[in-house]
Amino acid sequence: MSLLLEARDVTKVFVTGGFAQQQRTLAVDRVTLNLSSGTGSIVALAGESGSGKTTLGRILLGLESPTQGEVLYRGHDIAKLGKQERRSFRRDVQAIFQDPFAVYNPFYKIDHIFNVVIGKYNLASSKDEARHLVEQAIQAVGLRPDETLGRYPHQLSGGQRQRVIVARVFLLKPKIVIADEPVSMVDASLRATILEALRALHINFQMSILYITHDLNTAYQVADNIMIMYRGSIVEAGDVEQVINQPEHPYTKLLVSSIPPPDPTKKWIDLSGMASPPFKGMTIDQKMCKFVDRCSVAFEECTSSDLPFFRTSDRRITRCLLYKDSSPVPRDAVLDY
Repeated sequence: MSLLLEARDVTKVFVTGGFAQQQRTLAVDRVTLNLSSGTGSIVALAGESGSGKTTLGRILLGLESPTQGEVLYRGHDIAKLGKQERRSFRRDVQAIFQDPFAVYNPFYKIDHIFNVVIGKYNLASSKDEARHLVEQAIQAVGLRPDETLGRYPHQLSGGQRQRVIVARVFLLKPKIVIADEPVSMVDASLRATILEALRALHINFQMSILYITHDLNTAYQVADNIMIMYRGSIVEAGDVEQVINQPEHPYTKLLVSSIPPPDPTKKWIDLSGMASPPFKGMTIDQKMCKFVDRCSVAFEECTSSDLPFFRTSDRRITRCLLYKDSSPVPRDAVLDY
């Protein structure tokens, strides 16, 4: 397993408004993680809307520049890559976005996105070989080439368009796939097909996948490890079985309790403990737990500590003072996947 992509102390602040009325939004707050290739895992990055998941994914892809920190590809800052290194980076690190329609040029047929990839990376030496590669990729995601090729994007359903994007990834066989809510805009019946295609890519080609989602159900089904993100910070990370079945951070517990049970006669979620937390309404800064204004078990120390992670088991770290008797891990701890 080789280290391919690193985020080192990455912070992203968005500034809006005029000079006199600037508003600063902290989207990602000092996140450090490693993504490996070879025998990597599927890692879920989960959290509610606005937690910074997509922004972190875009920073890892080089589509957003961090305000502080850096992203390294094979040990080199992606902002300073040369032409050939950037070409390798673009092939090794591929994206699947939430809205498949936004990826397509409506003036070109579906064939175009495959032909561009094959031509740019010299994947085939003849038209027949190129056609075979495209058909193989399309069949790998459960589509029929004769019903897909030759059509315009608007002639396919949302699920078909998303599977075509996965087929494009299959064609390139990258080292890492960053999939941002890849099934949130498709029918439930198609989610399993798309997620199974991603798992097949992971198993057959040893790809690492960063699966960004707000859906803990699908995260539990496909991921080996999970990171929980809240207001730009990772608050809990580890083995997905442990984190979902025995959540430790109060925010993770809230997320897990938000999953509706299959029995409609059972109470869904109890928000009584979250209705009037002890520090509601106070200003949140970087040197305190960001969940303190929603947490029913917060205490005074939570408002003044620069919280580290605490290692609560061999495969789990949690950023919460409830576990301060466990071994502390530095705030910039490397989450190595």
